[in-house]
Amino acid sequence: MTISSPVEDHNSTLVAQVMAHINARIAQRSLMPGARLPSIRQCADKMGVSKSTVVDAYDRLVADGKITSRRGSGFFVAGHLPPLSIAQLAPKLDRAIDPFWVSRQSLSTDDSVLKPGCGWLPPDWMPQDALRRALRQMARGEPGSLTDYGTPLGLLPLRQLLGRRMGDYGIPARPDQIMLTESGTQAIDLLCRMLIEPGDTVLVDDPCYFNFQALLHAHRATITSVPYQADGPAMDTFEKTITHHQPRLYVTNSGLHNPTGASLSPAKAHRILKLCEKHGVTIIEDDIFADFETTAAPRLAAFDGLENVVHIGSFSKTLSASVRCGYIATRGNWIDKLVDLKIATSFGGGNLSSEIVLAVLRDGSYRKHMEQVRQKLARAMTDVTAKFGQLGITPLTPPTAGMFLWARLPNDMDATALAHAALRENIILAPGNVFSLSKTAGNLMRFNVTQSQDPRLLDFLKTGISEQKQNTTC
Repeated sequence: MTISSPVEDHNSTLVAQVMAHINARIAQRSLMPGARLPSIRQCADKMGVSKSTVVDAYDRLVADGKITSRRGSGFFVAGHLPPLSIAQLAPKLDRAIDPFWVSRQSLSTDDSVLKPGCGWLPPDWMPQDALRRALRQMARGEPGSLTDYGTPLGLLPLRQLLGRRMGDYGIPARPDQIMLTESGTQAIDLLCRMLIEPGDTVLVDDPCYFNFQALLHAHRATITSVPYQADGPAMDTFEKTITHHQPRLYVTNSGLHNPTGASLSPAKAHRILKLCEKHGVTIIEDDIFADFETTAAPRLAAFDGLENVVHIGSFSKTLSASVRCGYIATRGNWIDKLVDLKIATSFGGGNLSSEIVLAVLRDGSYRKHMEQVRQKLARAMTDVTAKFGQLGITPLTPPTAGMFLWARLPNDMDATALAHAALRENIILAPGNVFSLSKTAGNLMRFNVTQSQDPRLLDFLKTGISEQKQNTTC
C-alpha cells in the first residue's frame, strides 16, 4: 500500500466538495426525491472540476444511498423524505433517564452539542500525531496487518507489553493469560457469557458506571448494589449483601472509580478479597482509568494473583475511542473458554487496532501524552471545581485525579429535571440516578471537567439554579 500523494489528497478534497454541494441541495430540498441530478458534464462545468471528480462523487453518493443511478438516464435523488415535524423530537427529549440515556444522547449528537455528561476526553486532548504516525507505519507494513483476522488471543507483542505494564501494578499476567478484545465493554460481555446465567445475581457499586447496569440488564442478570464511599464499598453492607444475595460476580473499579473518582484502600481491598473468596464470588476489576492516576491505588488482581479476580482494561479513554482495543487478564484455565466465546461472537479480532496501539505504546509518545493529560486534567479540575463552587455545586468526594467530578447540586435540586432542561439547550448532563441502582443520588451529578469549561454550561447552570431558588422562595 502506498501513501497518498498531494495530488490524491487534492482530488479527494474536490470529490468531498461536490458531495457536500449535492447533499446540501438535497437537505435544503432544492433537489427533491426522484429529481434528476445535473449531468456529469454539467456538474463538472458548474463546479469547475474534472468529469472524473464528478463521477467519483456521484459513485460515492450512490454507495451512501443518497442518489440512484439509472442506466442511460442519469442520476436521481433517492428515497422519500419524511415530512418535517418538530414533534418527532419529543420522545427523545422526554425519554426516561435510564442507564442507556446518557450514552445514547452523547453518541447520537454532533460537536455542536455540549457533553459535560460524557465519559471521554475531547478530540484535541488525544494523541492525534502519534496515531497518524502509527497509521503511516501500518501502511508501509505487512499487508496481513491491514486485511487479515487476528489470532484468537490477539497480537502477541501487544500482549507481552500489556503483561509488563500490569507487572508494574504487581499483577502477574503472562501473555498466555491475556486475551485482546475490541473494548472493555466486550471484555465484560464475554465474561458475563462465560460466568453467569439469566437470573444470576451480580453485585455492583452504588453509584457505578451506568453501562455496567445496561450490560447486566442485557444479560438478564439480577443486579444488587452496595454503597460506595471515599475509600471503597461500605464493608458492613458489602458483607451482608454477599451473605444474603450470594452473587456470582462483583463488577467494580479499583483504581479511579467511575463516577466518584475515589480510590480503593488497601484495607478494604483485603476484606473484599476474603469475603469474595469465602462466598465464591468472582471479581471483575475494570481498570480502564489506570493511566489517569497520579498515585497508583491497590489492584485487587495484584493481591489475588488472578485467581479469583479478572482484570480488564482498554485504551478508548486515553488513546482513541475509534481504535477499538481492550483486554482480559485471567487465570490460565479460563482463557480457552473465553477464546471460544470470542470466536463465536466476533470470530476473530482485527490486527489493525492492535498494531496501532502497539506502535503508539512503543514509540514513547504515549507516556509523554499521558503526562500532559494528567497535568491538563489537574488544571481543569481545579478550574471547574472553583467555578462550580461559586454556584453552590460542591464535590461529594474530592477527586485526586481523573476527569470526573461527582458533585452535589445546591438546594436539593433535582439532577434529572436539570438534565432534561439542559437537553433542550443542547447540553448533555449525567444525573446521579443514572449511576445509582438504589436511586439515592437524585441531587448528584457527574461532570466531565474536560467538557465542562464552556461558558454556555456555566450560564445554563447559573440560570437553572437561580430559577430553582426563586421557585423555592415562592
